[in-house]
Amino acid sequence: MPKRLIVGITGATGAIYGVSLLKVLKTLKGWESHLVLTDAGVLNTWHELKMKRRDVERLAHFAYHPKDIAATLASGSFLTEGMVIAPCSMKTLAAVAHAHADDLVSRAADVVLKERRRLVVVPRETPLNLAHLRNMVAVTEMGAIVFPPVPAFYAAPRTLDDLVAHTVGRVLDLFGVRLPRLARWQGLKGTPAERD
Repeated sequence: MPKRLIVGITGATGAIYGVSLLKVLKTLKGWESHLVLTDAGVLNTWHELKMKRRDVERLAHFAYHPKDIAATLASGSFLTEGMVIAPCSMKTLAAVAHAHADDLVSRAADVVLKERRRLVVVPRETPLNLAHLRNMVAVTEMGAIVFPPVPAFYAAPRTLDDLVAHTVGRVLDLFGVRLPRLARWQGLKGTPAERD
């Protein structure tokens, strides 16, 4: 049986993170993606990437309507490796933090947490208010990993795609997927005297 990873794409800016994650998962043998794209996520994928719902859903192995609470993802008996919400809106973060599972993204996240599987949220908001920060603490205390898409400039990115690819690669690291082209920190070159 292939390893299943749930991907939620919500209404925060940064739809490219979820879309890029789906593209990488499509190339990995032994993995399948299960997408939930919210209505607000559809607005952002169109605005930012000129992709319609069906365009994004074609990138996934399986796609579910965000209101389909009867979907397989809504049950812990449906085995997955976990879930990534990328990007994660503050609304969705709040729903997860307070177990307010009123759509399939927040219900699937709730299931992942209750089953003690890995949940990674990629929040996209700045600056953060106190409610945002408290919700991040709450999901962390529940076992989730908060993974803001902060650029790794040590990787010497040249394009926006380089920045996105690095974030997606690091997220996949958390599920045991090692992408061979991911630039990893190798330490500083040269002696301390040369760097002074």
